[in-house]
Amino acid sequence: MPEVNVEINGRKYRMACEEGQQGHLIALAERFNTQVEGLKGAVGEIGDNRLTVMAGIAVLDELAEAERRIAALEAEVDTLTQAGHEIAGELEATERAFAGKLDEASRVINSIAGVLDETAPLQG
Repeated sequence: MPEVNVEINGRKYRMACEEGQQGHLIALAERFNTQVEGLKGAVGEIGDNRLTVMAGIAVLDELAEAERRIAALEAEVDTLTQAGHEIAGELEATERAFAGKLDEASRVINSIAGVLDETAPLQG
């Protein structure tokens, strides 16, 4: 199992990860370190453990907000999908009604044409 070295709050940590995930783990550690450093700048030196816990909670807060937004977007997609199905159903019903009216008009025109053919003077 591959290992990578990451730095969080000025301390180096060796971490194992799955093959091919080294870059991803390093990027996550850098992102978390940015969170820690941002908190350190905002609240000052409050101790490593407390700072790490606060950074972890801040990251989880961001995750919870992202999950809430994803859920809202999924609900919106469901609503739009349902509306699309309803519109498609209405369109099919309209097409069937139009086809019926067109068929009826065709029968009437054929009927009129038949009558005109019967009453037309014979040429010849």
